Amino acid sequence: MNPAPQVKKEAKRTAIHGRGNGFSLIELLIVVAIILIIAAIALPNLAKSRMAAHEASAVNSIRTYTSANVTYSALCPAVGYPATLADLGPGGGACAGGANLVDPILGVAAPTKAGYAFTYVPTSGDGMTNTNYTVNGNPVAVGVTGQRYFFCNETGVIRYNNAVVATVTDSPL
Repeated sequence: MNPAPQVKKEAKRTAIHGRGNGFSLIELLIVVAIILIIAAIALPNLAKSRMAAHEASAVNSIRTYTSANVTYSALCPAVGYPATLADLGPGGGACAGGANLVDPILGVAAPTKAGYAFTYVPTSGDGMTNTNYTVNGNPVAVGVTGQRYFFCNETGVIRYNNAVVATVTDSPL
C-alpha cells in the first residue's frame, strides 16, 4: 500500500478547513475592537436616557405631591396644606401623623427618589392654616442623575430651570 494518497488527503483537508479548529488571535482582536466601538457609541446614549427617565420620575413625583396636597387640604380644612411631606405618607390616615396619600418613599421628611431630592415648604396665610406651599425637585448629582430643577406650588403648575433651583418665575413644563 502506498502512503502517498493518504498524505494528499490530509493536505487537502488542511487547505480546505484551515489550520485547525478555533479562531486566530487577529480575528479575536477584530471582534473585540468592534464590540468596543459599539459600546463607545451606546454608553453616552444610555446615560442620557437614564437621566431623562430620572427627570420624568421627578416630574411625576411632583404631580403626586400636588394631588396629595389638594386631597389633604380638602380632608383637613382646619390645617390646610400639610406641615411636612411625612404628613402625606403612611400612617393612621388622619390629619396628623400620616394621611396615607403617597407611598412610603415619597411620604417621609426628606424624600429622595430616582436621583432627585425633594423639599417642601408650607406657608400660613392667617397664622393657623397653611394656605400656600412650594415643592422643589433637585437632582442629587447634576449631570448624572438629572439636569433640570423642578418647582411647583399650590397653583399646580410645574416649572423648571436648567441651571439653578427652580422658582415661581421659571418656565412651565
